[in-house]
Amino acid sequence: MGHILDIKIIPTSEEIVMEENDFIVSRTDVKGRISYGNEIFIRFSGFEEEDLIGQPHNIIRHPDMPRAVYRFMWQRLQAKQEFFGIVKNLCKSGAYYWTFASVKPSYQEGELNGYYSIRRKPSAEIVRTMTALYKQMIEEEARHSSSKASMDASFKLLTDLLAKQDISYDEFVYTHA
Repeated sequence: MGHILDIKIIPTSEEIVMEENDFIVSRTDVKGRISYGNEIFIRFSGFEEEDLIGQPHNIIRHPDMPRAVYRFMWQRLQAKQEFFGIVKNLCKSGAYYWTFASVKPSYQEGELNGYYSIRRKPSAEIVRTMTALYKQMIEEEARHSSSKASMDASFKLLTDLLAKQDISYDEFVYTHA
């Protein structure tokens, strides 16, 4: 297992755009530490494979991603459901890339043994929509001192959008992804 990397990545405005045939695959243990990443995951992350293995998957979490999205993801995973979402990831260089992510629990002999994620290129339309929404969600999270209150208020922006469109989260993501 790799050592914990002690680096501070400074985000830049450089975007790396996935190609239509790019599929990023990664696997983690039950604590969210990377146990596998395909060549495309390694290339997009900008890290060496040996530096990624054993690291928390959130090493590639971009600060533009609302914490409420990850709380929702973990709620879905703990309920043994697959999570689909539009995720902005951070590269070691500070650049970023958008993905349409599928994350699901992985079991061996009936026991949870980690999580498996496949990511592909999202549509430009959903990236525009989520960029604006995530900015509002981040701003809402910053307005609250309590972590729970900030994520509740942030997530309400998403649920209000869905209610306004009379659509479920999964339908929304799939329709626009």
